Amino acid sequence: MSNAATPDWGLEQIVAALRASREQLHRTRHPLGIRELPSRDAVVSIVAGLRAALFPTHYGAPDLTDESVDYYVGHTLESTLRLLAEQIRRALRFLPENADVGEEILRARAFEVAREFGRQLPGIRALLVSDIQAAFSGDPAAQHITEILLCYPGVWAMTHHRLAHALHRLGVPLLARFINEIAHSLTGIDIHPGAQIGPSFFIDHGTGVVIGETAIIGERVRLYQAVTLGAKSFATDQDGTLVKGNARHPIVEDDVVIYAGATILGRVTIGRGSVIGGNVWLTHSVPPGSSVRQGKIREAERGEEGPQK
Repeated sequence: MSNAATPDWGLEQIVAALRASREQLHRTRHPLGIRELPSRDAVVSIVAGLRAALFPTHYGAPDLTDESVDYYVGHTLESTLRLLAEQIRRALRFLPENADVGEEILRARAFEVAREFGRQLPGIRALLVSDIQAAFSGDPAAQHITEILLCYPGVWAMTHHRLAHALHRLGVPLLARFINEIAHSLTGIDIHPGAQIGPSFFIDHGTGVVIGETAIIGERVRLYQAVTLGAKSFATDQDGTLVKGNARHPIVEDDVVIYAGATILGRVTIGRGSVIGGNVWLTHSVPPGSSVRQGKIREAERGEEGPQK
């Protein structure tokens, strides 16, 4: 074997240039110098544990029995909530109001948030079951509940969203966004954790769906692929900085169907029982019972948009 000389990568210069970029030229570090970030791997494990606790026969151990399932759920929740509390602690540090809070106080707050989140899991499961039932009722290709739980990207995305929305409401927006972005990367469905979504919600096919932060969706709503519920414009302050948190996304009332490729922008209201056709671009409200197609609006004409299967 030849004794080749150690290659000269010029690492000293590269490392120095990267330090200058980090520390002086292109800083991205938090203003308070926070280095301890939430862990993506930990969040993936947390969601997997929560899924297993919510639906143990589908996502949990394969050999569970009626006698062992409760023990499995309890054991899984104990370890998952402990891991969640640590990630909540890390995420809470990024809130401005916690800048000067001591570590013990922050740790105690994180524990209380995780415990309250745990109390909400039965309600979250009930919402997810309504979503699963909506998928089974709304998709003629669905053979059984197990297929929906294991194979449907819309249900996968909504599982993440129901969990993330609960954390968002409990005051942990960074961790909530983390959870939904993991689902986004896996499914192509982009739902902001702040979006309010009622029960029996079904996203069919799913790829390319976007639902903005302040969207409000009622009960028994069905969306198809590539639907956008977005903002029409972005308000700015006197300095030109975007105003955060103002209501800028659509309100979709109960029993609405929105077909593939439709784009609905701004704080508009889609009235109860309306049907929005494929590829429609809509920037104004429509009354209940409307049928909206490209180039025209027909009120009180429901069910004319044919099935996509």
